[in-house]
Amino acid sequence: FTADHGLAVGQHGLMGKQNMYDHSLRVPFIVVGPGVKAGAKRDAPVYLQDVMATTLDLAGVKKPEQVYFHSVLPLLKQPRRAGFYPQIYGAYLDRQRAVVHEGYKLILYPTSKTVRLYHVARDPHEMKDLAADPAQRRRLQTLFAVLLGEQQALGDSLDLKAVYPSLIGAGK
Repeated sequence: FTADHGLAVGQHGLMGKQNMYDHSLRVPFIVVGPGVKAGAKRDAPVYLQDVMATTLDLAGVKKPEQVYFHSVLPLLKQPRRAGFYPQIYGAYLDRQRAVVHEGYKLILYPTSKTVRLYHVARDPHEMKDLAADPAQRRRLQTLFAVLLGEQQALGDSLDLKAVYPSLIGAGK
């Protein structure tokens, strides 16, 4: 069982689902099947597209090579196993881009040249924007580099370097 993106219903002053905040991105992903322990819970990041690979795995069908995403069954069967994705990438038209990496989330709004940064591990409701904090400059550059890497890997051609030249930097 899963769902489409959640609705903001007023959170962050938003009503729809076209945003990169967790209240709209984190949706239920419930798996029931042979070998899946009832009530098991994992916090490893996954994509909704992992449904296909998981369904094929449950049916005993080999995942085709062209399927990038992963079955979540290994995560459920091995409680200490790390997730498949070192970062999670999000995009919405030419309006929004985001990456979650090492406990932080960078959200970019290219048409308004807005940058948001949240320490989601400590601030799960994404209420304290750290983007303007000079102490976060290096982290912003690192996350921007990670986001650009994901963009390239996924074939997203939106030119964020032209919009955010100040985020291009040394990174880590």
